[in-house]
Amino acid sequence: MIRFEIAFSGHLVAGAPLATVQANMARLFQADAQRIALLFSGRRMVIKNNLDAASAEKYRLTLERAGAVVEVVAMVVEEIELAAPPAAAPTLPVTAAAAVGTQAPGRLQVLPRDEYMAAFAEVEALDFGIAPLGVDLQDAQPEVAPPAVDFSQFSLAPAGSDMGQVKAEPAAPAPDTSHLKLQ
Repeated sequence: MIRFEIAFSGHLVAGAPLATVQANMARLFQADAQRIALLFSGRRMVIKNNLDAASAEKYRLTLERAGAVVEVVAMVVEEIELAAPPAAAPTLPVTAAAAVGTQAPGRLQVLPRDEYMAAFAEVEALDFGIAPLGVDLQDAQPEVAPPAVDFSQFSLAPAGSDMGQVKAEPAAPAPDTSHLKLQ
């Protein structure tokens, strides 16, 4: 099926005044002046796409009556055929662990549901179960011994002693303002 798109590049029908065409387009698209200015910027803008031939011609005629020259371009549409679902579940090769009936500890054996998932049959998945309510899921952390630090080289000064702090400068005397008067 052929689909079409309508594109506008700012071209006008011969003899149509720009202001009239802009007003007509604003009324057709119910757009503000900023969007209309964007339409008439000279860049190719797709106005509508995925139209059948009759709808595309209707759009072209309407826009041509408004004074705008648009181009109707056929779109390239790929047709995709979907594969039919498999009739029966495919049989998968049995691995050595499954043949014996044992699993690797901590691993979950997943059976594929269709052909797509069969590609992931050999992927190892961790077996994450659901823990009962109230169980602590975090591994226990070993107690860390405090580091051995030698404090023998340090001593304490007696209370109230001078520890070598810089003394603050005494405050400067207040300036003499006795000669000043308020009027």
